[in-house]
Amino acid sequence: MTTGLKERLQEDLKNAIRAGDGRRKLTLRLVLDAVHKAEIPTREDFAKGQAEEKTLDDGGILKIIGNEAKKRREAIAEFEKGGRTDLVAQEKEELAILQEYLPQQLSEEEIEKMAKEIIARQGAKGVGQMGQVMKEIMPQVQGKAEGSTVSGVVRRLLESSG
Repeated sequence: MTTGLKERLQEDLKNAIRAGDGRRKLTLRLVLDAVHKAEIPTREDFAKGQAEEKTLDDGGILKIIGNEAKKRREAIAEFEKGGRTDLVAQEKEELAILQEYLPQQLSEEEIEKMAKEIIARQGAKGVGQMGQVMKEIMPQVQGKAEGSTVSGVVRRLLESSG
């Protein structure tokens, strides 16, 4: 049984093929391929006696899409450094397609508000307690914010409080 998000991706891929949208077709195929690879049992699964193919839920698929989006952001930064505007445009187009499937991203202000509440609740003072704060905030922002953005906000708040 497939999940709703996986079915949506497959249906959107069919529509992209019919419409002749090469960039969307390529991007969706890459995502579906990554999902398929994640569902295939590994050697460790066989060793544990769990040789059945796994079926990812929407959360697992969103994590894969988030990873693909992160790759695009990193590539955009690198291509901009290298002056490759043609590749920057291509990566931005793929990123826009991926973002259609991701939940609305939290603003820095929203992340800061959440972090301040956690810091106050834990009584965290200084960067030495950053791990404790990150451990609590990351499950709350999973898929809605980049880890690097969250850690930057938490670090800034702890540096000013310590």
